[in-house]
Amino acid sequence: MTRVAVVVNPRAGSGSAGKRLAELDHGLRRLGIEFEILPTERRGHASELARQARDRGCSVLGVLGGDGTLNEVVQAYLDPSGAPLAGPPIALLPSGTGGDFARSCAFSPAHLGAMLERLQARQLRGLDLGVLRLHDAGGRPFWRAFVNVVSAGISGDVDQRVERGPKWLGGKLAFLLATLGATLAYRNVPMDIELDGQSWYAGPVRLVAISNGQFFGGGMRIAPGADWSDGLLDVVCIGDVPRSRFLTSFPRVYRGTHLSLEGIRVQQGRRVALSAPRAEQPILVDVDGETPGYLPLGAHVLPRALQLVVD
Repeated sequence: MTRVAVVVNPRAGSGSAGKRLAELDHGLRRLGIEFEILPTERRGHASELARQARDRGCSVLGVLGGDGTLNEVVQAYLDPSGAPLAGPPIALLPSGTGGDFARSCAFSPAHLGAMLERLQARQLRGLDLGVLRLHDAGGRPFWRAFVNVVSAGISGDVDQRVERGPKWLGGKLAFLLATLGATLAYRNVPMDIELDGQSWYAGPVRLVAISNGQFFGGGMRIAPGADWSDGLLDVVCIGDVPRSRFLTSFPRVYRGTHLSLEGIRVQQGRRVALSAPRAEQPILVDVDGETPGYLPLGAHVLPRALQLVVD
């Protein structure tokens, strides 16, 4: 029998996820699925709940929330040394501010009933797991999992502005306004990027994105060629692009037509190292919309280490 545990972040999507709890309960009962609903109560709680549900032997782990909630859940599939852990397939029920990984999967948050039917059918596809080695504020290294996009540069400032800003704006508008505000203040930072052990770029950077999914920042198609099941990471570097040119070209990022612009490079690989030894201050790293640590970082991909419930 399918035993489903659904981790729910009631605050995701400005509280929209919490408003769907009754609908979720009713839908699961209607399908005759044995289930438990696990609401989060604090930051990091989704990781704890996911580990507990796995240890109790759930056969599917649902996630009702946004990119941050999903990112917390996938930490349960990585041990403290950065090694992968076995676990149940993940069923994403998107209901968050950004919803970027759901866009890469072509999942719509509008119809919970359709999402639950997908959960019952349990059609599975391998999902690549990204593994990061970051550093905390004291310079101590730690490991972190990701499934969507890791970035550094202006994105750390954008995340902080979104976190401080009003939630009623919605994902796309919140990230757009935060990006415009950050652009006016941000100065390009010199970084060094290695790809599969070889030097790939060294110089000023406005943004570098290590992408398993295509979208970040509330709908920006930063890596239009990324495939979350191909065993590769798409690295997009927006180099020493002046502020004015970045602003005028910015709409093309939403359409995914920016890669041909001057100053932008893209390359696929399995391992990425990113550092900023000449930066004047620590550089925050964005991980699936959260900012858990700082450069330097090392990233690699574990091909199809997870399974995702798909249509």
